[in-house]
Amino acid sequence: MEKEKIRTSEFLIQSLATAVICFQACLTGYVFAWPSNTVANFMSNETVLSRPMSSMDVSLLGALPNIGALIVSPFCGYAFNTWGRKYATMLFTLPYVFAWLIISLTSNVPLVLAATCLAGVGIAGQNVAIIYISEISHDSIRGGLTACSASGYFLGILTTFTLGGYLTYMQTVYTHLTLSVLCILFMAFLPESPVFLVLVGREEEAAKSISFYRQLDVKSKEVEAEIAKIKLQMDPRLEKLLEEVHDPETLGELVEKKLEKVPEERESESAWQLFKKSKSSKRALMTVLIIMALTIMMGCVVLQIYAEPMFKEAAPTMPANQCAVFLALDFLIASILCVLAVDRCGRKFLLIVTSAGSGVFTVLLGAQLQFYWAPAWFTVFLIYGFSFVFTLGCAVIPFVLTAEVFLPEVRGFCNSVVMAFLWIFNFITLVIFNPLVEAVGLGPVFYFFSVVCFVGALYSHFCIPETKGLSADAIQALFLKGRRQSIKPKA
Repeated sequence: MEKEKIRTSEFLIQSLATAVICFQACLTGYVFAWPSNTVANFMSNETVLSRPMSSMDVSLLGALPNIGALIVSPFCGYAFNTWGRKYATMLFTLPYVFAWLIISLTSNVPLVLAATCLAGVGIAGQNVAIIYISEISHDSIRGGLTACSASGYFLGILTTFTLGGYLTYMQTVYTHLTLSVLCILFMAFLPESPVFLVLVGREEEAAKSISFYRQLDVKSKEVEAEIAKIKLQMDPRLEKLLEEVHDPETLGELVEKKLEKVPEERESESAWQLFKKSKSSKRALMTVLIIMALTIMMGCVVLQIYAEPMFKEAAPTMPANQCAVFLALDFLIASILCVLAVDRCGRKFLLIVTSAGSGVFTVLLGAQLQFYWAPAWFTVFLIYGFSFVFTLGCAVIPFVLTAEVFLPEVRGFCNSVVMAFLWIFNFITLVIFNPLVEAVGLGPVFYFFSVVCFVGALYSHFCIPETKGLSADAIQALFLKGRRQSIKPKA
């Protein structure tokens, strides 16, 4: 059966809906970038706060959003499966509103710190909201639209850095508060994910949702076919049948024909029970966790911490805010290029190329930091170059895979596991980094990052299946025994 190409109206409406959902990712960027504009004031005697912040307070200012996100991450899957993708996303936007409201009303240091921790609750939900994007997107553009979440995040960082140079403290806070409220209002106009609506048995609403996102008549055969396709992905016999199908090119047709004859009622089981039964989901989760761990250990998170002192040494005449703006712009441009490339080049190819490219940049940066064999400006070039290449694939693709490789019934649960793992692994990496630098020096640590990058490239080549343009059932086949080869989507 020939796959239908996406129409212009369908592309535009899905892109607009994605932009609204990614507005929430901008709010995350605001939270993470805001301290860089305020720390100097917060620690000075002329601070806008009730007292100057101590070094511990400043550390908590940057760390507490991560703590809030870590605490809430295990519950995100439950929220998205219980209240729906739309309303859970709106719910997780509320903490941003409350956080900026608290900050606008108080100068008390503990309350400001508590507000940043509260914002972390929103950050946890934002990371899982990519499920919403993946479920409303056409298979041919799903990767690019899901990757837009990263662009939204970097746009938020760039916006905050830029505003910090022109607005006062309170003007910046009020701006972020207003944008947080607008995000919820815009999201209220979007229909719920059709996948969730079918999952909870609301097929009539699902048809209306598909009609909106696919720009089709609600009573058309195409809408009926789309609902049938979603039901197929939830059929308990699907995985067993996928193991029996040996020809990847005829996979979709054979599965559809065999399952449509005798529909089987789904038992009411929890996501955890379904996950335990699903061989493909367990293998997909392990694959995503490994690639997520490898990309974290490639050093980009750590580089952002040391970027400022490196910039000061390499370009002492350039203002710190200007360096930060250029770095945020570097991230944003790379993430936009990733959006454009991910559905053309594929997830696997981008992971391999950017992992290897990041390995080259980190080994050069390690040598530069250890031996200073090149001019100081070359350090700046390596920082920007590594950040660009890393963001072009490694920083984004693991999240794209997280949103698309799981069956609908376990998607929320598996995303929660991945995000909790992300926060824990980030924390561990940052905790062990300083003692490691003190023991062996900053240069050799970047050699380690380089090794991880090349390992990531090899792992991506041998273990990551290509999911570009594939439906959920075809992706499951890739994770079953003997089915690790790529399946080409039909034109």
